[in-house]
Amino acid sequence: MDLNIQITKTTAPKAKPTDESKLGFGKIFTDHMFLMDYAPETGWANARIVPFGPIPIHPASTVLHYGAEIFEGLKAYRTLNGDIKMFRPMENIRRLNNSAERLCLPQIDEDFCLKIFDTLVELEKDWIPHQEGTSLYLRPFLYGNDESLGVHAVHHATFALICSPVGAYYAEGINPVKIAIESDDVRAVRGGTGYAKCGGNYAASLRAGEKAEQKGFTQVLWLDGVERKYIEEVGSMNVMFKIAGEIVTPKLTGSVLPGITRKSCVELLKEQGYPVSERLISVDELFEAAENGTLEEAWGTGTAAVVSPIGWLSYKGKEYTVNGGKIGPVTQALYDELTGIQWGKIEDTRDWCHKVC
Repeated sequence: MDLNIQITKTTAPKAKPTDESKLGFGKIFTDHMFLMDYAPETGWANARIVPFGPIPIHPASTVLHYGAEIFEGLKAYRTLNGDIKMFRPMENIRRLNNSAERLCLPQIDEDFCLKIFDTLVELEKDWIPHQEGTSLYLRPFLYGNDESLGVHAVHHATFALICSPVGAYYAEGINPVKIAIESDDVRAVRGGTGYAKCGGNYAASLRAGEKAEQKGFTQVLWLDGVERKYIEEVGSMNVMFKIAGEIVTPKLTGSVLPGITRKSCVELLKEQGYPVSERLISVDELFEAAENGTLEEAWGTGTAAVVSPIGWLSYKGKEYTVNGGKIGPVTQALYDELTGIQWGKIEDTRDWCHKVC
């Protein structure tokens, strides 16, 4: 698959942000976007970059009625020497295709998908902010758009890519956050779509997230959907704990998103000699560790926030402080290592970064 990408540049470029400290997350968008269409008789076709704007959609479109949609999130960084790089983009592309397979959406050739990312990022490189901690967030998404009602596998689809210059995901930055463990709602179950990055998973998490936010919590930590006792993931992140010297992160059982930052953290920790266990961990085990003092650190991992320390955990009216509500040394070291590689402050000895230009 090697389509030509047709580029139509905007005739009305937008003013770029002047204060990079106020970018926020996902609120500003660049001048252009990528679109490509799929049909059974042609495969993927009409690959194009066009001015950013609304996408026409039929009222009976599959995505509107049956949730046939997936997405990804990755970042392009302006390194200290001026290079533009993406962090492990092929991992995102492979996960996109895994999600597509689960939702019966057409998959995309890996090399061509990387070409799409490269082409749009290079075109929009002047939108990539310079201030440390900022980046250009890339949101690829793929949705079914059959123009008829009826539950069936998708036959027609659209792939799109939009870009947004962003600052920190959390306004509080790298400061420890407060997490509420959800005991009523369920995000996903094994055999469902938990491992896929699809909109339905996030829609299912909104009610609990809103309730938690009203009580002063940053996010929700989910339990498994069957026994309702095993830790799974935070709303927008995977999660890790340091318990009595051991790093524990929930096992990928099919209901947990296989995070790329999670994978990177596991690889880094093992290289540094930490015992790392990917296993089931119950909420009872977690709070027993919190009560006896062996829960030494807790943190979330994800593309948006990179690493987010957890300072407080709440469950059924009880609240536990982790590491005195401060950032732990392992959490800080992971954040420094990953952002150092992404920003070019630390040598990329693992070939994790892909140079765009």
